[in-house]
Amino acid sequence: MSKPIVQSVDFPATAKQLYDIYLDPQRHAAFTGGRVRISPKPGSQFTAFDRMLIGKTLLTIPGKLIVQRWRAHHWKKNDLDSILILTFTPIGKRGRIDLVHVNVPDHDHAGVTDGWKKYYWTPLSAYLRGAQRRRFSPKAM
Repeated sequence: MSKPIVQSVDFPATAKQLYDIYLDPQRHAAFTGGRVRISPKPGSQFTAFDRMLIGKTLLTIPGKLIVQRWRAHHWKKNDLDSILILTFTPIGKRGRIDLVHVNVPDHDHAGVTDGWKKYYWTPLSAYLRGAQRRRFSPKAM
């Protein structure tokens, strides 16, 4: 079994905003660039990146915690599902996402580790910077 993926990233948004963005299909798709079906309801199915990722939301604590069963479309049939835990922590006016992703198959561990940065954290940062520019631009006022 592979070791857990553990990452923490600070963002220029509140913890609640980050939680809401992750669980809102339109905003999730806006920063990832792929179709998303997601809900905060425990037991609900989710898909991301045009069904390249599939799983189930297991637990949510509004504004604070998301736990999902998660797998990529290219994983082997005998690979177990992984478990993703996202914790949202306020840091003043900013927020932090702490990620623990366990049971990622060895053959995709490096890809998933890098994928979180490449496909989630970097685009989310850009999305939030764009939202701030739109909010404070003269046209938005």
